[in-house]
Amino acid sequence: MQRILFGILLIGLIGSSACQQESSPQGPAYSVETIETPEGLSVETGGLDFLPDGRLIACFRRGEVMTYDYETKTWDLFAYGLQDPLWIKAINNDEVMVMQRAELTRITDTDKDGKGDLYKTVTDDFGMSGNYAEFAYGPEIDNEGNYYIALNTASAMADVYDIMRGEFSPAGRKGRMYSAAPYRGWVMKVKPDGTTIPWASGLRSPNGLELDDEGNLFVPDNQGDWLGTSKLYHVEKGNFYGHAPSLVWEEGFEGIEPLELPVPVLNKMRTKAAIQFPHGFFVNSPTQPLIDRTGGKFGPFTGQMFVGEMNHKRIVRVMLEKVQGQFQGATTSFIDSTGLKIGNNRLAFSPEGDLWVGQTDHGWPGDQGIQRITWNGIVPMEVLNMSLTEEGFELTFTKPVQPEAAGNPDNYHFERYFYQYHEAYGSDRYGIETINVTGVEVSDDRKKVNLTLERLDPDFIYDMQIEGLHSESGDSLVHNRVYYTLNRLR
Repeated sequence: MQRILFGILLIGLIGSSACQQESSPQGPAYSVETIETPEGLSVETGGLDFLPDGRLIACFRRGEVMTYDYETKTWDLFAYGLQDPLWIKAINNDEVMVMQRAELTRITDTDKDGKGDLYKTVTDDFGMSGNYAEFAYGPEIDNEGNYYIALNTASAMADVYDIMRGEFSPAGRKGRMYSAAPYRGWVMKVKPDGTTIPWASGLRSPNGLELDDEGNLFVPDNQGDWLGTSKLYHVEKGNFYGHAPSLVWEEGFEGIEPLELPVPVLNKMRTKAAIQFPHGFFVNSPTQPLIDRTGGKFGPFTGQMFVGEMNHKRIVRVMLEKVQGQFQGATTSFIDSTGLKIGNNRLAFSPEGDLWVGQTDHGWPGDQGIQRITWNGIVPMEVLNMSLTEEGFELTFTKPVQPEAAGNPDNYHFERYFYQYHEAYGSDRYGIETINVTGVEVSDDRKKVNLTLERLDPDFIYDMQIEGLHSESGDSLVHNRVYYTLNRLR
């Protein structure tokens, strides 16, 4: 890394691209612009956040923490020398939390000169084997000041090393992705005094965390062994989410080899995902979830969740609801654009309501850089929400629909399927079946459509494609495919 880049005041916009798929007579609803970064900086973005004064603060995987002022187009160095930082959280204008590979660190600028000069360990109370895949993410901070972090499992593509932090588990060492050192594959809760509490197990690659306004914690996981497809979990204390090796660190599992437990036993133990992201054609590797709290500054999706995606030029949108007291819901694309890069690893909303995206390509298919997505004040024609009813689904649109097309059941095509829970890497789609729409009712305001389906059963993804539907003003749907994870019936 060329140290001459530090303190350089460079920055600007090097390009702007409207989202090509958002066809409307008024123009695109969202635009993407790329932020120029200092020459010599490896922009493998590990984390993004905004300071209270409006500056962006970003950490990069080679160890730098830098601030960016969008008005003056200047970058400044805040800290450096960190080890593979993969998350950053602003506390105030002079203090940030950074999740390094080996610890959660508080960095403070004590003399107010714009440079962090005090580095303090908040917690390092988790194991490390030296395996390259032992990434660490977080923190998310709850209303009581507790921190939540997530720990990646290790990869069988590399071994453990003689110098290990924490106890070594031969049973946890087994498997494609494994947990040879304490609490790999876990979410941990860290109290303000640094006391670290094992919170929930059974995760593989939990690259992101998000707390909603009620304190519910959501964590994604990546398709692989024990995960037929990528998922979004509602994570609660004491739950097991399906990836078996981390069970070696559960109380009461001493002497038990998780991989020798029958799959039906593990299946009964695990908590199902709130959302399943169909693999390959939709999502390959989900990253940070982020709730839109902009109050309408970013368009019509306030309160919904966006999730980054590594392998596609895509950010997805999640529509959650509770059924029988448990989260489930729908997901669709938010943006697919040649203006957006791949490797979309980190998301942050600015005070102005723009969505900033940080990309990385270190260890994954991806790209490097930072981009800014701006709402142009135009409401796109979208499925705003998809909610389960007793007989099918209620669709809410962002704009009134043309009633004749909206009322035609032939314009709604449903296919359902499921992914197998097993130790093998990934899963094909099973039980693929066409489900017919037997009834349609359009609301008086033409913004809601109630669909009656011939069959509704739990434990399926209901994959809906809409054809021939337009708004009253003639706008076609920007995204016409929505995937609903049906765990429980009304």
